[in-house]
Amino acid sequence: MADDIGAAFAQLEAVVRDRLAAGEAGASYVAALAAKGRGKIAQKVGEEATETIIAALTEGDAALTGEAADLIFHLTVLLAERGLGWDAVAAELARRHGTSGLAEKASRQP
Repeated sequence: MADDIGAAFAQLEAVVRDRLAAGEAGASYVAALAAKGRGKIAQKVGEEATETIIAALTEGDAALTGEAADLIFHLTVLLAERGLGWDAVAAELARRHGTSGLAEKASRQP
């Protein structure tokens, strides 16, 4: 299952990077969103996060799964627009592995 998850994220990331590189706003939602700027991409991530929360609290599993997919999609666009990818996120998660969540949070600068 982990291989399937990794493959799905890699495929999504590749498509997003290709669409960003092509820059064809008329033919690609990713390119059209990117053309509006990082602020708009970040706003979409926030909207999708809110919709995910609402689905988690008020809707069924299918709705939550759909909203989570939308959130991951838009977060992938934001990461790619910044030149980052899921490998950077995975590295950060690996760095934190074995550290108490409470200790990790306490170590962050205010």
